[in-house]
Amino acid sequence: MITAWARGLARHRTGRLLAALTGIALAVALVAALGSFLTASKATMTQRAVRSVAVDWQVQVQPGADPHSVLSQVAGTPGVRAALPVGFAHTSGFTARVRGSAQTTGPGMALGLPDGYRARFPDALRTLSGASTGVLLAQQTASNLHAAPGDTIGIQLPGAGPRQVKVDGVVDLPQADSLFQTVGAPSRSQPTAPPDNVVLLPIARFTALTRGATGVTTQIHAARDHTLLPADPASAYSAVTGAAHNLEARSAGTALVGDNVGAALDSARQDALYAQILFLFLGVPGAVLAAALTAAVASAGGERRRQEQGLLRLRGLRPRQITALAGLEAALIGLAGGLAGLGIAALTGRLAFGTASFGASAATWSVWYAVAFALGAAVAAGAVLVPALRDLRTVTVADTRRQEDVRRSRSPWWTRYGVDFALLIGSWLVFRASSGNQYALVLAPEGVPGISVSYWAFLGPALLWIGAALLLWRLTLLALTHGRPALVRLVRPLTGTLAGTTAAVLARRRRPFARSVVLLALAVSFAISTAVFNATYHQQAEVDARLTNGADVTVTEPPGARIPPTAGAALKISGVRHVEPLQHRFAYVGSDLQDLYGVRPDSVARATSLQDAYFAGGTADRLMRRLAQRPDNLLVSVETVNDFQLSPGDTVNLRIQDARTKSLRTVPFHYAGIAKEFPTAPKDSFFVANASYVARVTGDDSAGAFLLDTGGTNQQRIAGRLRRQLDTRAVVTDLTQTRGTVGTSLTSVDLAGLTRIELAFAALLAAGAGGLVLGLGLAERRRTFAVATVLGAQPRHLRGMVLSEALLLAVGGLAGGALIGWALSEMLVKVLTGVFDPPPAALSVPGAYLALAGTAAVAAVLAAALNGIRGSDRPAVEELRDL
Repeated sequence: MITAWARGLARHRTGRLLAALTGIALAVALVAALGSFLTASKATMTQRAVRSVAVDWQVQVQPGADPHSVLSQVAGTPGVRAALPVGFAHTSGFTARVRGSAQTTGPGMALGLPDGYRARFPDALRTLSGASTGVLLAQQTASNLHAAPGDTIGIQLPGAGPRQVKVDGVVDLPQADSLFQTVGAPSRSQPTAPPDNVVLLPIARFTALTRGATGVTTQIHAARDHTLLPADPASAYSAVTGAAHNLEARSAGTALVGDNVGAALDSARQDALYAQILFLFLGVPGAVLAAALTAAVASAGGERRRQEQGLLRLRGLRPRQITALAGLEAALIGLAGGLAGLGIAALTGRLAFGTASFGASAATWSVWYAVAFALGAAVAAGAVLVPALRDLRTVTVADTRRQEDVRRSRSPWWTRYGVDFALLIGSWLVFRASSGNQYALVLAPEGVPGISVSYWAFLGPALLWIGAALLLWRLTLLALTHGRPALVRLVRPLTGTLAGTTAAVLARRRRPFARSVVLLALAVSFAISTAVFNATYHQQAEVDARLTNGADVTVTEPPGARIPPTAGAALKISGVRHVEPLQHRFAYVGSDLQDLYGVRPDSVARATSLQDAYFAGGTADRLMRRLAQRPDNLLVSVETVNDFQLSPGDTVNLRIQDARTKSLRTVPFHYAGIAKEFPTAPKDSFFVANASYVARVTGDDSAGAFLLDTGGTNQQRIAGRLRRQLDTRAVVTDLTQTRGTVGTSLTSVDLAGLTRIELAFAALLAAGAGGLVLGLGLAERRRTFAVATVLGAQPRHLRGMVLSEALLLAVGGLAGGALIGWALSEMLVKVLTGVFDPPPAALSVPGAYLALAGTAAVAAVLAAALNGIRGSDRPAVEELRDL
């Protein structure tokens, strides 16, 4: 019997089975793909974090301790593959006489590097000119001294006097901030910037030169074996910091560990957690929607299934046998849909990422595929088996002979209790709380292995999604129940004399129609919110890169260099449209030292992007005009306004160095507005002023940087030409280079892959929600169309009925989905503010993708309608006989 039943299902209910199978396959594929990708992305984050560190550990030998003993302890620590001693000595200054002119710098550092250091730590130094070994000058030091390979410089060592060395090469120190850190000090106590003047010496030369000098210390630089680290950044962070603490404990106070790789993993673990949050925010709704699609597909044939169950009960089948038949159908759908979903996930991974495992290990890949398959089986059981068991308990044989709308005349329980309104109010309250200024979705205290996540913030979008769906359901039911006259007028052009009948049919079938509208709306809102979030994130990543670099190409002069603004003319090479000088000074407000940027208000916007979101108290254009109209106007940061309780028009006295006297001079400014962000400026406190006023009061018009506009093209080529032209005299950066350095692992790896998967499935779900449910609903109503034909309805009238329902479904679903998607996008972006840097002023709407997704949904609805029209053209007698 079971075999015969299975054959009958496959032969006569093919469409229903395939539709349910499609829903299961989408749910399984989405969970398997996203889960595998999330795991692989975390491993990628760990790898990127450890690769970004030049020196894993900087172990500071404490005063009085034996460096050789500490070196032995570090080298013997499990996981350490290399350990070398490095000498550090403070200098009081450097001198050089080059081409007849004497140059002198301020304090700096001298380092002693052992043999083989560059081989063990290849990313710590980058050769710019000359030899790669011997006496090496940092790029900025070479620029300050006007020195080049072959020149002789003097090193002033406290307690040892001057020493003369010959320069062999000029190098860049890519990770100078961590190299010159104060080991053991908290982040707020670290130096604000690395030393400007650095010389690197072979260890033997260093030892000879620093004999008798004061302020000489030793560090042990260690490289760890990263292959032993766990794949998850949080676990890797715990392992590395635990090993560092263990070393400090074993050293008994003779060593402090500067854990550079731990700091990198600390940032990566936060990125990994944000990726996990995005998986929950953007991935789980897709899986839920696919499951809901399956349930809707199953319920579309619910009335026929109940009639078949009543017939089986009349023929004497016991409840256990009927349950077995329903279980067989659920098993067929779950097994076939699960296998198809795993195949789709593997194909997606192969096409998008080159491997079916999405880069995950075999173990984690297998686990996620097993979880996804189990989820598909659960959805199949919930959509087919559970309703069958419920009907066995609650529906009599006589009930199965009635129409569904006759059995269920009361309104749904949630409409009577106002659940939709309660959910929307709850969503608004949670959103207000979770989007406050002091709210942090992810909290990762420095040095603490655990990370806390405020998962209750998920309630806001979740309640909005569910509440809006129920509200749309309520509105659709009200429109179909009380809007019959309007419906008649709407469908008359297509149905003619059957307009009243069509409206009556829609009103009688208002529940399945409302379910179809809501399902389509949810699919569309899922596509919109995912696409808008992705586009907004990429928009802000580009804004962050532009803020950091300043322009398409930026030429930064070394501190203290007196480069006039007219020097920008030499930078206007082929491909450069405009060169804008930017002053960079330092100024004291009270005891607080901040950056001061002098701009030319009339032309600065020609080289860089000034968005209104960067400012408060006026638009970008208006505040630039204020600086131009009154040269002593000043833009300050929010922090400064709060700290000094400033009001517009207040006088702000800054102490700035006078180039003529080399002493600080008090210069009055007037507070004219707030600059929250500014190109090349730090993210905390800074000032923006009129460059002409700063030049006049300080006697110095030199530029600290030049912003180059290339029209957004050929940035790398132009930057390369300028690097060759300027050699080591200035630092040249381009926007393409900066994108890679400021982007987190979340930006450059995970979100891009996550959204590629999301957007593809969102379009498929929108098409499935629009077409499958309508198509199955029309297929289940073939008897209605056949009876209408017998009673005299013309084919054009039946086609009009089908098209009317399809168009109403498309309009209602797309309009409702657009509203829900817009609200959900606004909420997601606000709640996930920590993902954006800087926060967006407005959402970015990807019109092309949304048009594609909308077209796919409409096309699926029309395809289902056309298929229903084709079915309605069959002879009525033949149709009734088959049914």
